[in-house]
Amino acid sequence: MVVYLKDFLLNIFIILSPLVFYPYIHKLKNKTFLYRTMLGMLFSVILILIMSLPININGLIYDFRSIPVIIGSLYGGSIVSIFLFITLITYRFILGNPNNLVYAISLLPSLFLILFTLSKYGYLKVYQKVALAVVLSILMKMITFTLYLTYIQNLDLLINNFTESLQTYFVQSVVIGGCVYLIELLNKYFEMQDELYKSERIKMVSEMAASVAHEIRNPLTSVRGFIQLFSEQDLDKEKKELYQKICLEELSRADLIISDYLSLAKPDIEIFDNIEVNGEVRYLSNVLLTIANYNNIQIYTNYFEDEEIYISGDRQKFRQALINIGKNAIEAMQNGGVLEIKLNKESNNLVICIMDTGVGMTAEQIKRIGTPYYSTKEKGTGLGTMVSFSIIKKMNGKISIKSEVGKGTKYFFTFPLLTKASD
Repeated sequence: MVVYLKDFLLNIFIILSPLVFYPYIHKLKNKTFLYRTMLGMLFSVILILIMSLPININGLIYDFRSIPVIIGSLYGGSIVSIFLFITLITYRFILGNPNNLVYAISLLPSLFLILFTLSKYGYLKVYQKVALAVVLSILMKMITFTLYLTYIQNLDLLINNFTESLQTYFVQSVVIGGCVYLIELLNKYFEMQDELYKSERIKMVSEMAASVAHEIRNPLTSVRGFIQLFSEQDLDKEKKELYQKICLEELSRADLIISDYLSLAKPDIEIFDNIEVNGEVRYLSNVLLTIANYNNIQIYTNYFEDEEIYISGDRQKFRQALINIGKNAIEAMQNGGVLEIKLNKESNNLVICIMDTGVGMTAEQIKRIGTPYYSTKEKGTGLGTMVSFSIIKKMNGKISIKSEVGKGTKYFFTFPLLTKASD
């Protein structure tokens, strides 16, 4: 047995190699035709390699061809099984081996046996699958050899090499059992991944539903209360106007929350334009000017007046992202301050810097900013910033934040720079 150890190890290495590719093929399991095609091709290659490197023990040719045939059949189904049997017979003919028709007939009982077990294989436990694979591999070799050698009247060849044959059966059983066990471990891992992914999605939907209910309920409760106050007969005009103003503000807040959630549902970039950033900075400062004046905030801009600077992306969503960041910066300066918007070039990149002199953030807050349901504002959902960051990243932008509590925050957005506008 030691003499043939090198040949056995080579065959075992070839048999185990599909485990490297199996995770990639497993991803195609929902696409049945493609999954079976890839699995059939993979095990056909393994089968051909094994048959090309047989082990000759005292005139009797051994190899582990039954292993790829059985494993491919058990995990690929009846079509893959028939394909592998045809591949086996065809390649045996190409190798120039004699009595191919007899050999094909000798294989038929093994084919029918495998096809019979396929319908039950998926319902077995792991140790039962291992045991079944081992039994099938032994029976396939034993039945095929016995029928074939009996027909060519050379059964003594099997009997005279009984000890060596028994050793090959043992090695074959260990190898196929190990392969099936490893595949089942991989399948279990993939199932756990899928369950984890599904549970995370369910958890996210549940959290979002709870967040929507909570965020919308607050303004609606306020509106309901003030509407009830309108029914009071002695309510003066001044209070009516006040209550009406509060109701409208609360409804506007509810509308803003809904808009944030709708933006979260569809942040994808649909249209890629060449965006002239100087013009966008001017547009941004004009949009924010009214809010800034109301909050006693000065806006300073610094851009390339004599040069057109272009990046690629969706213009409207780009504006949405920067306006949202700008509004957040203004809201962070409750007692007035300065908002600066600057453009800089770094190598082949454009850096947009938005700076405020607001309350600033701690290192922990910086880590959490842009994640769902986290906001530094008392009535914020955090979704607006999350959507803005998502838009910037989908425009191939990078985000960097520097902040110091009590001194302000700097947002740096880096985009690949286009040398010129496309025609």
